[in-house]
Amino acid sequence: MKNSCFSLSNGALVSIEDIYSAEKRLRYVLKKTEMIESPVFSNECGNRVFIKPENLQVTGAFKIRGAFNKISKLTDMEKQRGVIASSAGNHAQGVGYASQLLGVKATVVMPATTPIIKVEATKSFGVQVVLHGDNYDEAYKKARELEATNNYVFIHPFDDLDVMLGQGTLALEIIRELEDVDAILVPIGGGGLSSGVAFAAKMLKPDIKIIGVEPEGACCIKKSLDNNRITELENVDTFADGAAVKVPGSLTFELIREFVDEVVSVSDFEILEAILLLMEKHKLVAEGAGALSLAGLKKLPAENKKVVCLVSGGNIDISTISAIINKALMSRGRLFCFTVDLPDKPGELLHVAKILADLNANVIKLDHNQSKVMDSLKQVQLEVTVETNGHTHVQEIEAAFQQQGIEIRKVY
Repeated sequence: MKNSCFSLSNGALVSIEDIYSAEKRLRYVLKKTEMIESPVFSNECGNRVFIKPENLQVTGAFKIRGAFNKISKLTDMEKQRGVIASSAGNHAQGVGYASQLLGVKATVVMPATTPIIKVEATKSFGVQVVLHGDNYDEAYKKARELEATNNYVFIHPFDDLDVMLGQGTLALEIIRELEDVDAILVPIGGGGLSSGVAFAAKMLKPDIKIIGVEPEGACCIKKSLDNNRITELENVDTFADGAAVKVPGSLTFELIREFVDEVVSVSDFEILEAILLLMEKHKLVAEGAGALSLAGLKKLPAENKKVVCLVSGGNIDISTISAIINKALMSRGRLFCFTVDLPDKPGELLHVAKILADLNANVIKLDHNQSKVMDSLKQVQLEVTVETNGHTHVQEIEAAFQQQGIEIRKVY
């Protein structure tokens, strides 16, 4: 299949040889991200799961692949003009790092809502950062304005053939390391990663299954596929800011429609759970968009297939990690908070504590408040937060209180 190619509607002919050429350009730029087999994610979904940790890549995400491939192919005249990009973070760093290596002046427009870690990381490469708008699409429009005003060369984060070819080098690495891989799960934002990986993988291994994973709050590819035409979302609302795209690219959509077998969507809570599990069991940090493929595992049938999950990035704001962990713990039933009204007399708190201790529920927070029970001076409200082992354990606690004739009200 190495001589196979595909003709795009714009007349361009894309070949697997283009992916190999991109790989050669990237040879001395990339960090080798060897795959990690994951027993815990395998047990979660009933398949044999391997993680491709691009969160460990230079700049913390896969985006350096496409950005460097694109900028390295510019003419000397284009490089002298300077480049501009729009990005929610990872493409910005990819463009910044590539431009620094190649001696090209770079400007990047980022949404004003971009996590500070991504803004500062981009600036560290000598990039001029312009903060504009509340989402990627507004930043994109501003970047196009600056492109026209200053005669910059625009480096699209996904809808560019050279960018997609650079991202597609991931498929070469995956198949080279795991020849009998059955499926690859790929995060989807605008579609640059999924289109490149899907094209390369199908050229080398036609029977492989490629599954794209989008956040429910920004599923522009899934909606476009359902409508059989590029469809713009009215708005996007997802924790996975790196995939918060309203409309897919025309080139990416064309390749996805041809080479991606299925696109599934996942909730923010499913993404949070995947981040927690990856952090807890593999000591790896992923951002929201980076963990999409892992969140999508539960959408697969349990068939004991060899499945690769592409963890695309790990540039997450450190200040948000605590909130993410807590929300994920709640979602998985690992934190249980409840209130109970008790007689205001000695021994009642000890009674509650004994029930919890007998069930090995660890109390981490306790709020004893008389003022919250307004209809009685003889009762007090107790709010208890405990660490639990999952939803079954929570149900056991609820049943134990019920058996004791004590009514509790779940907070979360």
